Amino acid sequence: MKTAESHSRTPGKRRKTEKIPVTVVALLILQALAVPVAHAQTYTETVLHSFTGKPDGAGPEFGALVRDAEGNLYGTTIDGGASNLGCVFEVSPAGKETVLHSFTGDPDGKYPHEGLVMDSSGNLYGATFDGGGLGYGTVFKLAKGGVETVLYSFMGEPDGANPDSGLTRDSAGNLYGTTFFGGTSNNGTVFKVTSTNQESVLHNFAGAPTDGSIPYAGLLRDAAGDLFGVTVDGGASDDGTVFKLAGNDVGTLLHSFTGSPDGKFPHGVLTRDSTGDLYGTTLNGGALTYGLVFEVTAAGQEKPLYSFAGTPDGQLPIAGVIRDTQRNLYGTTQYGGASNLGSVYELSSTGQETVLYSFTGAPDGEAPTAALVMDSQGNLYGTTTEGGSSSLGTVFKLSPQ
Repeated sequence: MKTAESHSRTPGKRRKTEKIPVTVVALLILQALAVPVAHAQTYTETVLHSFTGKPDGAGPEFGALVRDAEGNLYGTTIDGGASNLGCVFEVSPAGKETVLHSFTGDPDGKYPHEGLVMDSSGNLYGATFDGGGLGYGTVFKLAKGGVETVLYSFMGEPDGANPDSGLTRDSAGNLYGTTFFGGTSNNGTVFKVTSTNQESVLHNFAGAPTDGSIPYAGLLRDAAGDLFGVTVDGGASDDGTVFKLAGNDVGTLLHSFTGSPDGKFPHGVLTRDSTGDLYGTTLNGGALTYGLVFEVTAAGQEKPLYSFAGTPDGQLPIAGVIRDTQRNLYGTTQYGGASNLGSVYELSSTGQETVLYSFTGAPDGEAPTAALVMDSQGNLYGTTTEGGSSSLGTVFKLSPQ
């Protein structure tokens, strides 16, 4: 099993430099000539908030923002807050930022890497990577009034350790997520926390070659209650997997990544269409090793949809994708783009990639690693881990013109 050091909190750093065969380059040129030029859509970027560090947040990492009916945005930062151990924040449509909770380590947790889920009453739920009673992370609730409650503190083995993902919530109030480590094989788990705060392990990952290992991302839950996700390691080639988990710990390995051409090291949360096909991204691999967008059919057939080329189109798509009603996909890349500081992209249903925005560092941000959220007008909202006025990250809005 790969060590924790090979999966740092900035996994983009792990990309290896690989020589690109001439035949691959030639093939990509031919493909580019065969694909019509993508439509030219102009987007305007607005920085809603630049983080400044303690006591404000710093470094919003992998979690997508949550948007309420009034247009307020909610998220987490891995650093900053009153104790510099991370915080939960709110940003109003006008850009006013409020720190709703600053983590203190014990017992409430520290270093929330991922985003939040909101219930119908406006309560927020999330997880911290570290902290809690035993130092293995927590699942928490933040009431609308700002009171934080630890719902569960992880113990390591056998229940899981270091949840590095956001949560999924069902109609009964049960929460589902993944832990980076822990479980019976220390390869991570899928867990459930009930509305009465009882935790159970739904799946212990066993690792290569028959199972996944180290799930960074959260879970997608369908109407039948089945769970879908990815692991960054494990599978037949130890390059990551896409999995399905039905009731009674019935796990199905839908796809094992192999590097090229299908990608490796999937990191982001999956999205699903009405036919049951799944869409996601891999951090590396693909035709040029810079990562790709993929589709896995309900039958388990994987199809690479787009391989990133670096500059200017983007590289290292850590976050997953979101999908609009026209079947276009939207996502972010940590690097690449015109300034090699990250990009926001659109991938059409016909496979045409368009860079909607290239980050420049200051004041607009750089290195986005979280998925996007879209409103009914087509505006996109997200975060950058770096850049902005204090180089500690931003909350941004992209508006189509």
